[in-house]
Order: sequence, then structure tokens, then C-alpha cells
Amino acid sequence: MTGIRLQAPAPGWSIDADVVVVGSGVAGLTAALRCTAAGLRTVVVTKARLDDGSTRWAQGGIAAALGEGDTPEQHLDDTLVAGAGLCDEEAVRLLVTEGPDAVRRLIETGARFDTDASGTIELTREGGHHRRRIAHAGGDATGAEISRALVDAVRDRAVRTIENALVLDLLTDSDGRTAGVTLHVMGEGQHDGVGAVHAPAVVLATGGMGQVFSATTNPAVSTGDGVALALRAGAEVSDLEFVQFHPTVLFLGPDAEGQQPLVSEAVRGEGAHLVDADGVRFMVGQHELAELAPRDIVAKGIMRRMREQGARHMYLDARHFGAAMWESRFPTILAACRAHGIDPVTQPIPVAPAAHYASGGVRTDLHGRTTVPGLYACGEVACTGVHGANRLASNSLLEGLVFAERIADDIAASPARAGAPVAHPAPRPLPLLDPAARARVQHVMTAGAGVLRSAASLAEAADALDAVHAEALNDAGKAAEPGVESWETTNLLCVARVLVAAARRREETRGCHWREDRPDRDDAAWRRHLVVRLGPDRALDVRPTDTQDFPPTDADAPREP
Repeated sequence: MTGIRLQAPAPGWSIDADVVVVGSGVAGLTAALRCTAAGLRTVVVTKARLDDGSTRWAQGGIAAALGEGDTPEQHLDDTLVAGAGLCDEEAVRLLVTEGPDAVRRLIETGARFDTDASGTIELTREGGHHRRRIAHAGGDATGAEISRALVDAVRDRAVRTIENALVLDLLTDSDGRTAGVTLHVMGEGQHDGVGAVHAPAVVLATGGMGQVFSATTNPAVSTGDGVALALRAGAEVSDLEFVQFHPTVLFLGPDAEGQQPLVSEAVRGEGAHLVDADGVRFMVGQHELAELAPRDIVAKGIMRRMREQGARHMYLDARHFGAAMWESRFPTILAACRAHGIDPVTQPIPVAPAAHYASGGVRTDLHGRTTVPGLYACGEVACTGVHGANRLASNSLLEGLVFAERIADDIAASPARAGAPVAHPAPRPLPLLDPAARARVQHVMTAGAGVLRSAASLAEAADALDAVHAEALNDAGKAAEPGVESWETTNLLCVARVLVAAARRREETRGCHWREDRPDRDDAAWRRHLVVRLGPDRALDVRPTDTQDFPPTDADAPREP
């Protein structure tokens, strides 16, 4: 334990449970439903409403070897190639072999995927996939349909939920085992203000941290809260330097900030072309799959062309689809483009990369166990080893689904009893950042740790973030008042510092980590992971693993043979 906690009032209320799940996307709700089915008293804590997480924004779909002629082995091969030498092959094998049945169970839960006239699930292709294996719903509204089905199931089964609640810190007992969480419930309701859920198992499913950058596809709630909580609790975080920038995000202008509309990879999967202002297809010849190369390669191709031509964006041309296909296959994207004055039926779509997905996160084993006993993680907040240096398109929903089921099974197989939470006084109170610092952190990260990175840009970012950190420490007497915005901003600074520290340490280009000053992949020195821990003095300990394999996590838990 670090002893570091967010400044917050003492809990004014508490409830008891067997499991508390933090987050309500595909990972969190799947874990909650499976824990409930096992007879465990389960509480879901979510930052906004049940359906406000990242899952409902997922357009493309969920990848699984469901089609004729496709196999888990082929899915594994595509995932390993995209991961650029850093995937945990055992974790990927679990994903691709357990994935098809997990998707079928999702369908049994109520999710309705698009089918053809015979009732067979329709499958499409996305970047990095050599086969059509992406199941979709509502054309381009897969996440929304999955979220609807899971939320309905959670309500039907009367799973206890606490909405509009920001989780603050992990509670532990005298042995250092998980004993629950503290949280702040916003607004009126049965529980208001700071409280606690006491439980011997906590599942972090808090999603990503895209809001650490100025422009992102992530919703406003994605502020890295789960990673920051885990670090303060003493857990290890890994591979946070691998932030995937989605190649095709609707370009709304150079000063656009916050959540930006995504133009799904499935549009390219159906035959759209990336072109420059002169209509030239610049990805042809750069990779055998051209526009359907893995995302890091397409993002780099777009950035290179933009730099060559001094342009702020490229174009995605799908005018040949025609109005009928746009309206039936991609109604959500069509509406978003038209809302911003672009008609894809008659115009190419201006696109540019934006922060999209964190391939790294809280380090787990194959059961979702972290290095803190009783603390689990799944979904985007976790680093299971599946994604390596670059996530394969549409593997994220599947990873959340598969590993959430594995976590629930692990908890149910060995239910624990929580000891009484004990106080861990911080060696020095952690001052909260003024919410105004949020934009400053975002601008620093976008300028220095975005798609293109270098030793110089990362050093500038590190210095700027250290200055924000030092100002908060030195002006502790003027620290912001506890509240959602100051807690979020403090969490964002924490994850930003870790990301930059890891990106500085990894002196190579690999996957979605692109160092201009180190343009080559260096397997001899860097085919290994970076593991980060936060010390009681708030210093970051960044160390590489000895090999590409992760060391064990929870040493006192039974291991798989």
C-alpha cells in the first residue's frame, strides 16, 4: 500500500456486499451478472447512468471466430501480428477460444446482432483481420445494443446499482487485502455524498483514460479513475505508453476538443478508401492490407501524408456506397457527419487520428487478478496481455466479455470474507488539483505524447506535468476543494505522469508507440513490458520485465497448471 488517498470527507454511510463492480460497460455488467448468478451479493457502482460508459459508443462490433472457415487459430494469428511482439500468447489463446461461446451467451442474454435472411449473423472485416469475423448490431450501433441488453438484464435480475457515483479509493484490511471502496454519489438519492461499499472482492471495470488528451473518441467519464485508484492502492500498471489513436476520427477543426465523432473501421472494411486532397489512395503499397492494415500503421500513414502535404487531415471516401448502403449499414455515422455539415453520400469525410484506446492498464493474470489481493480488473482499465503494443480492431468488447466471465468464476470458486477496513494515513495529504488544470494537462499530453513522440517532446511534457504536480504540492494550503471535477483532474494528472514516464523509457517504435527519434523496433532490448508502481513518496518506479512474459501477480492465489 502507498498510503496515498484522495482528499475526501470520511464516509457517511456504508453497505455490505460480496463483490463490488466499478463500471457498467460490457466488462462490468457481464461480471456483475455472472457473480449474481453465482449467488454472490453484488453491487454495481457507475460514474454516470448505467448505459453512459464507453461500450455504447463502440460502432464496429465484436470480433470472434463465428464464420464458416474461420478458426480461433486464425484470430490468434491476426491478434499477435497487431500486438507487435508484446501479446501474451496464452491470454490471446484464451480470448479467441472462449470468445465464440461468450458471444453466444451474450446473445442468450438478449443482445441482437445483425443477421441475414436465413438468420445467420452477418460478419464484416476491420483493420488487421484477414477474415470477416466482426459481428455488428444496428449497422454501426453494436455497443449501444450490447449495453441495452446488459442493462436490461441487470435490471431484470434486480442487481443492486449505485449510479452517478465516482469511486475514490480502495479499502484494505490489516493484511493488505481488499475490503471495498470509498465513493462519492452525486446529487440526491438513497446515498448522497461520500460513502463506502465493504466487500472482499472489487472488480475494476472503469474503462479508459482518453480524456487525458485534448481530442478523443472517449466519453467525458473516461478520466483514468480506475488506473489512478489502483496505483494509489499499490497495484502495478503496465504498458500505459501504448495508447491507440484511431486513424479515422471526424475532423472538426484544429481547435476541436473533448469527445469527437468516430468513423468506424468497418467503413473501410466495407470498401471505403483513404485519400488525400487530390484523391490519391496513399495507403496502397504501404501494407498488404492497405486501408485495412492494423490501426497503428494506418494512423502513421495518415500522419506522414499530413506532414508531407502540410495538411491538417486526410479524407475517407465512401461515396461509392450510395445512399441506401449508408442509411442501412452506417446510420449512426451518417447522422453524425451530416450533423457537422458533411454528407458522406456525396462528399469524402475529413478524418484525422485521435486518442481512442489504452492497450495498457492495471496488470492482471489470466483470471483478472491484480497484484493487490482481492482486487480484479477487466476491460480497458486492465492490461491482460491480450493487446500487446496495439489492440486488434474489435477485440476490446470480446476481451471485456471473456475476462469478466473469468473473474466472476474465480470469485465464485473461492469466496472470501473481508476483514475490517483499516486506515492507512498518507505520509502527506494528496492535494487536489484545481479543475482548471485539466485543460493544461490535456494540452501538454496532446503536444508531447500524442501520435508522434520524441525524447524532446516527452521531456517537455514530463517537465510540464511535474510543474503542475509541484504547484499542487507547494500550494497545498490552497488546494481545490474535494469534488468530482478536482478528483477527476487529480486522477488525470496521475495517469498522464505514468504514461509519459513509460513513453520516455521505451526508446523504440513499437505498435502504437511511435518515437520519431527511435524509428525502429528493437526486439533485443525492448521486447518486454514496462511495469510501473507508485511509491509512498509519490515517485514512479518504472522497470522493464526480464522477458516478454509478465511475472506472476497475486502470489497467494492458486495458479493454473
